[in-house]
Parts: sequence; structure tokens; C-alpha cells
Amino acid sequence: MEFILTHRSSECLARVGEIKTSHGNFETPVFMPVGTQGSVKALSPEDLKDAGVKIILANTYHLYLRPGHEVIGHLGGLHRFMNWRGPILTDSGGFQVYSLSRLRTISERGVTFQSHLDGSRHFIGPEEAMEIQKALGADIIMAFDECVPYPADYKYVLNSVRLTSLWARRCLQNSGSENQALFGIVQGGVYQDLREMSARELVEMDFAGYALGGLSVGEDKETRLRIIAESKRLLPDDKPVYLMGVGTPEDLVEAVMLGVDMFDCVLPTRNARNGTLFTAKGKLVIKNARYIDDERPVDENCHCYTCSNYSRAYLRHLFLAKEILAYRLNTTHNLYYYSHLMAEMRKAIIEDKMGTFRATFYENQELRQQEVSE
Repeated sequence: MEFILTHRSSECLARVGEIKTSHGNFETPVFMPVGTQGSVKALSPEDLKDAGVKIILANTYHLYLRPGHEVIGHLGGLHRFMNWRGPILTDSGGFQVYSLSRLRTISERGVTFQSHLDGSRHFIGPEEAMEIQKALGADIIMAFDECVPYPADYKYVLNSVRLTSLWARRCLQNSGSENQALFGIVQGGVYQDLREMSARELVEMDFAGYALGGLSVGEDKETRLRIIAESKRLLPDDKPVYLMGVGTPEDLVEAVMLGVDMFDCVLPTRNARNGTLFTAKGKLVIKNARYIDDERPVDENCHCYTCSNYSRAYLRHLFLAKEILAYRLNTTHNLYYYSHLMAEMRKAIIEDKMGTFRATFYENQELRQQEVSE
């Protein structure tokens, strides 16, 4: 992997770059849709490409449990298995072990846990996480870490940072193929000194990139932005920074202003299946009665497949009738919106107008709220 910085904002820390991988290149800042089980729900790889998606995320934990990384490796790796020809990032599985396991036991070796599918017992440590991700064949892979709950006391988080650094070093020693870039994950909860400890220890190990983990787990927005800003300044300027599991369009705008390069979140796809659509003027809840005979597209300035062909009235009908097509059309629109939002921010950074972009973004959100209240 190669990361090249091409533009910087003079107004803030926002920047534009390019990441080159063996499966293609993409510009940053970038949003990665979540394809948990080797599929972005409701969409084909062709749909993703048409929506402007350049890189997707898949989940180590889920693919390890089903169908198994050996199966995927035997069939040529995840790119071939799911017919996605672009770059793929796989997470380490640490967050899922934390959030989904019915029972887990943590030691210096790794984590013993129960499958959320059938209760069977499994073990994943740093070496196993690297073995699984090597078989999957993703372009960017993540070091195995421990994601702490929120809130958590200082002593617990301190031990988590210690384990995360220990495991990170072992991941480096057992990393994947030469075509895979390994990122370290900064932990430390909401404690500034522990975030700094984690960042400094990982930077000394010299990873290809760095992720900010353990956020969007219950902390307030101001705390999250503080942690992002404090952590970002400790990381190398010439390496990509990835904010894991965040978030809303507002979250993306604020984090880009702080210099974050990569994002992932289930929000656009999950909200699409729940009937909430994102527009330049804020959220639109398609099930509302006001759209029963509305001939307009979701967003009149959007050029996605959904907005180019279907009305709000039709989308409302599909959603209330629980037609599968509703999920596809809604998800197509939301991912196009997210891809287009990132492209607009890249353009604003290049033109050195990020401050103006941010102000206009929030003005449009306020206009939408006024329309809904009326």
C-alpha cells in the first residue's frame, strides 16, 4: 500500500490523499460501506460501483465463523469469493468479540469466546487474527485489539491499552502477505493520557496506517471530537488515519476537518433498511404519510439510480409493503449520498473552501428541519 498526500486545507487539518493497493486506488477522505459477511446488504458489487463506492469493509469475526476463512482462502480469497474487484479492508474481529459474544475470557494469549450463532467456543489471538485475514486476502488488515466498553474505569482501560500494544507487536511479527497493509488501532477509552500512551507505543512499531478505535460506543459528541483531535496530532502525518465505526454525516464532516482520512459505519445501510434516507437537507423518513402521493425523488439534486427513476410515493409504498426492492433502492441512495458527500469534501479541500462547505452543510440541515416542522 502507498499513501500519497495531494492537498491540504489552509483553514483546518482536512486533507486529500490517494491510497494505492494491488486491487486499485482510491482517494481520501473516503467512506467504506460495511459488508459484514462478504456482502453489503441488499446490493450487488455492480450496485456499489454505480453508487461511487471504491473500497468496502468486511468482518473477520463473521467470516471466520461462517463460512470459514479456510473456505474463502481455498476459493481464491474474498475478492474472488464475493466478486468485488476493488480494495477491501477487514477489521480484526476485536469489536465483534466484545459486542456479540455471550461469554468471553481475555488473557495475554488472546480471547476465548462463544459464537453468537450456536454458542460454540472459539479462540482468537493476534496470530489467529493475522492467519484469518491473510486467508481472506484483504488489501488493508487490522491488528487485533481489545475494544473497551463505555464507561470503563481507568484501571480496566490501562490494561486494555497494554494488551492492545502487546497484541499489535505480535500481529506485526505474524502479518499477512506483502500485498496486505497492516494498521494499528489506538485505544485508551476517554482518558487522554491512555490515548497518548497507546498512540506513542503503536507509532514506535511503524504500522502502514493507524485507526482510532473504541469510539461511538456511548460517549458524547464533544468527548469524541476531543479524543479524535488529541489522538490525530500524535500520529504520523504521512500515514492514513482511520476512524472506526463513525458515523453520521455530521460526524464525517467534523472528523474530516480534524484530518481523518478513512471511515466506516453501518448507519447508511441500516437506516436505509429502516426507511430513513439521507439528503443534502437532512434525513427523510420515507414511511411518513406526507409522501403518499409525492412525485418528487428523494433528493431533487441527487443523480443516483433511485432518484433518477423512482418517486417518494413509490418508495413509501415499497417500504410499507415490505417489498425487498425497498431495501435495494433505499440502500443505493444512501450509499450514493455518502460517496457524494466525501467527493464534495475532497473538492472543497482542493479548492480550499472547507470552511464554506461546512457552513453550507449545516445551513441545509437547518432548512430541512424547518420544512419537517412545517
